[in-house]
Amino acid sequence: MIMSRSWNESDEEVWLSGLMDALGDRLTNLSFSYLKDWGKAQEVVQDVFFTCYKKRGHVLELNSIEAWLYRVTVNRCKDVLRTSWVKKVIVNNELFLTQKSGQPSPEHEAVAKSEDERLARLVLELPIKYKEVILLFYYEDLSVEEISYVLKSNPNTVKTRLKRGREALQKSIERSGFLERTNEGY
Repeated sequence: MIMSRSWNESDEEVWLSGLMDALGDRLTNLSFSYLKDWGKAQEVVQDVFFTCYKKRGHVLELNSIEAWLYRVTVNRCKDVLRTSWVKKVIVNNELFLTQKSGQPSPEHEAVAKSEDERLARLVLELPIKYKEVILLFYYEDLSVEEISYVLKSNPNTVKTRLKRGREALQKSIERSGFLERTNEGY
């Protein structure tokens, strides 16, 4: 493929390396929120960056490479979740970790590192359609329009899901006694 720009191979590698440095952790965290498996999340992100490199001519013409990367990542995660083999592996992996190991799973370690461990757990327990907009809006700082692009949804749908996601999160907070426990520390 001949690119319309006069970049050499080292320029392309620097460009991709910069993207990976800037967005790699964020995309991995996003993937993890879907897949609940660090290994699979990292594989998805590697695949996304490989796709980005292969389609660099097209990607460089986009208005928002970041939004495109989020969209591809979300789609790849959904593809992985659709396969029954992966579902079995993830379930068995989680069961194995909880039954055989006294060590916390990587998921629990990741949540424990969060400033607000309990809130992060409650967000991760939300239904996927609410969890994904909450994560993209609050944790990834994407606008409603960017989330709409990433999820291939109408902006009004994103706004509705944000509202309902907040309401569901509020109910979870109330049920869990999160606010009482948080206030006890002060």
